Amino acid sequence: MHIPDGFLNAATAAGTYVISAGGVGYGLRRLAGKLGEKQIPTLGVMAAFIFAAQMLNFPVAGGTSGHLVGGALAAILLGPWTGLLVMTCVLLVQAIVFQDGGITALGANVLNMGIISVFVGYYVYRLVSELLKGKRLAEPVGGFVSGWTSIVVAAVACAVELALSGTSPLGVALPAMAGMHALIGIGEGLITALVLGFLRATRPDLLALEKI
Repeated sequence: MHIPDGFLNAATAAGTYVISAGGVGYGLRRLAGKLGEKQIPTLGVMAAFIFAAQMLNFPVAGGTSGHLVGGALAAILLGPWTGLLVMTCVLLVQAIVFQDGGITALGANVLNMGIISVFVGYYVYRLVSELLKGKRLAEPVGGFVSGWTSIVVAAVACAVELALSGTSPLGVALPAMAGMHALIGIGEGLITALVLGFLRATRPDLLALEKI
């Protein structure tokens, strides 16, 4: 899902940079002085896990690649604004050090895999958990649905950006990205649900961290 340099026109790249910079800047202000002793190590571990998971890329027709994202999991464990910070750090390192995703497309990649995947995943999880409140499957089902939905919506946003830039027609990019990520999303959802279940059994205190 990482968009490389040269795939976005100047207007789309600039527009996504403005949106992402505004979101990250506001998030940093929200987080100022609020991260506790337990949240900071968890933030680091989550960033390392997501970084490793995103290194597994699958080629996708119509413009770019697909992979696990991890935004929903970060948001569920840490909260949406902390999750956005985690994803932004991961994407920055990937773009600058590993050239995985272009510098000019960094705004779009943060928008798609940071803002969109994180906030969609977080609020879908809350909705599903509320609908299944009190039921044993609330957490794993919420984790699966949020993981799947977050990655598919982010892939759709990526396809729209490619189409707006004239890189690939929407009729090509959208089915390619949404179709591939609907399958990848199954893995994303399962991993999200399994990690939540594992933490519930071994470290329930991490699930009880304040969500920011």
